[in-house]
Amino acid sequence: MRPFRSIALLVAAVPALAFAQGAAPAQPPAAPGPDATAPASPSPAEPPERQRTERAAPAVPQSSPEAAPARPSAPATPDADDTGSTPSSQSTEAQAPAATAPADAPVLDSGEAPRTTDAQQQRLVNGAPLYNPNVNVHIVQKKRFADEGKHELVLYPAVVQVNGKFTNHVGTALHYVYHLQENFALQVGGQYNWYSDESDFNLELIDKVREQAQAASSLLLQWGAHAGVEVTPLYGKFAFFNNSLAQFSVVLSGGAGIGKTRHLIRPEVANEVEGQTYQVPARFGDTGNKFLGEVGGGFRVQFGESYAIRLEVRDLIYTARVDKVDGCNLADFEALEAARAANQPFDGLNLSGSCKVAKFDGVDPKTKKNYREDIILGRDLVAEPSSDVLNNVSFYAGFSVLF
Repeated sequence: MRPFRSIALLVAAVPALAFAQGAAPAQPPAAPGPDATAPASPSPAEPPERQRTERAAPAVPQSSPEAAPARPSAPATPDADDTGSTPSSQSTEAQAPAATAPADAPVLDSGEAPRTTDAQQQRLVNGAPLYNPNVNVHIVQKKRFADEGKHELVLYPAVVQVNGKFTNHVGTALHYVYHLQENFALQVGGQYNWYSDESDFNLELIDKVREQAQAASSLLLQWGAHAGVEVTPLYGKFAFFNNSLAQFSVVLSGGAGIGKTRHLIRPEVANEVEGQTYQVPARFGDTGNKFLGEVGGGFRVQFGESYAIRLEVRDLIYTARVDKVDGCNLADFEALEAARAANQPFDGLNLSGSCKVAKFDGVDPKTKKNYREDIILGRDLVAEPSSDVLNNVSFYAGFSVLF
């Protein structure tokens, strides 16, 4: 009986030994490392049902903290429930990756990290990404270039009168501005009108009805010089061509000075002498220097640190009282007219020291015009002295250099 019992035990141990060898893994597990995040694949000897139900654990991103080394799952017992069993590595699910920046957020090349990594804080109110070079965000800043302590030289090549009713003026002006403070400056300016004449309306009155505006209302300004102040109550900047900034300011100015005036004595005429016609240019008489006031305002647009463009409107205010022409008053003209009528020389006449007798004596060799004929015209201007305050409003367009 005992030999039969030994043979039976040997026969029963052989299948158990074969089953244990088939369930063991074919290769030993690799050493744990940073990339070993999933358990070893099940043995091909396991049943197909277990291979279909087991799922591989999700891979953990490299940016996450050090992953724990993977442990191979222990072989399940034959009587375990296939549908309810899961590998031990799946019991601890990998954490979800951290929230990333939006797709339209740029990568800073300078190595500087953005001020915030929150995707919602990286957007503006309307949804535009804040840290994106394709989005222009304009904010109020201080002036890029300070004016305090700087000198400014302004040239106005074109100064055109805009309120010419009886007069027309076109000239050139040059101003010097010293900026004591950011919004307060001292200025000195001069202007020369290389064209100053009566308006077409006034010339038409003279030609057709032998009438003209009062002398004080049609006084012409030859040049003027003034000194005063300039203030900047408002300034700012604007963008042009989408990537350039210009600085602008509103400027207001005021000052006082002196100006030289003249008046038309005789317009251009045709002089016929001995059957030949000569064109005689217009004749102007000097009416002396007058008090000059200046007020104005406009814009200054600065490009860079040293150059600017100015567009302004200025009103030159000057007193206009015509009581002398070429230095001769009414008494002087009366004496000159009496000598002219008697065909007498002007040398022995009792005239004022300011009267320029040579302006009303002699004959022009080019046009054959006798200047004595202008005496009566000059007398008419001062026969009824008139006074007025003229406003010469002009448009100034120029450029300046700051240093």
